[in-house]
Amino acid sequence: MAEQVWRPRGRTRRSTRTLRIRASATVMTVIVLAVLLVPPLAQLDQQAVDLAAKLQPPSWEHPFGTDDLGRDLLLRCVYGLRVSLFVGLVAALVATVIGTAVGAAAGALGGWTDRMAMRAVDTLSSVPHLLLGIFVVAVFRPGVWPVVASVAVTHWLSTARIVRAEVMSLRGRAYVDAAVSGGASRWRVAVRHLVPGVLPQAGLAAVLMIPHAMWHESALSFLGLGLPAHQASLGNLVQTARGSLLAGHWWPALFPGLLLILPTLAIAGLAGAWRDRLNPRRRSELTL
Repeated sequence: MAEQVWRPRGRTRRSTRTLRIRASATVMTVIVLAVLLVPPLAQLDQQAVDLAAKLQPPSWEHPFGTDDLGRDLLLRCVYGLRVSLFVGLVAALVATVIGTAVGAAAGALGGWTDRMAMRAVDTLSSVPHLLLGIFVVAVFRPGVWPVVASVAVTHWLSTARIVRAEVMSLRGRAYVDAAVSGGASRWRVAVRHLVPGVLPQAGLAAVLMIPHAMWHESALSFLGLGLPAHQASLGNLVQTARGSLLAGHWWPALFPGLLLILPTLAIAGLAGAWRDRLNPRRRSELTL
């Protein structure tokens, strides 16, 4: 009987975590390079229609196949991913700024400011994000910026709660008490000591918000309320592929769906590594 090789559990977990981080970084690098380099280098029109080549399966000429109008799906998926990533990045940045400002003000000032801010957060949180996003988009014409505004308005609430909790924990630190005892105003304490202390947590919340914003944009576009139908986005591509999928053509829906899932998993892996660095106690528990 072969002898069993004993391996420390902590070493196995560390190697698995390292592999996950490297895989996530590789996937995100490929995605970013594709989004930045493929459109200018391809020199092809992603809207070019070729009815003679419609609904062709994946091949060397068309690695992702073609859609119901004969357009190259690889090129359209890259353009769609470009738009969805842009919406996710900008919406996450705007939502993080709003949430950080509200949470920092509530935690630093306290009193009626804290109560009013948190009641507003609770009220908006009681409304489903998608319904509130549909209402915001319906006020404007379909386009990128209404979708960005819709996602930003509905996604700053969790960041505000995180920042408020972090600020309230920092208020009890010795260096904050020393600054207050030295005569520093609330504004100076907030700007010099509290806000810098919550920026890492706010940055982590922003990173985790990017895939959420991408899925939100895709849901709005799938419902016909997001980007115009002629503009490539992952949600529009999936929505357009519904008829082809019912006819037995799987590739127009598969590849846009994969390009939604892969960035989500990659960002989640990188954000997990960032969270472990922010919380050394949790990282040490992984090695036990």
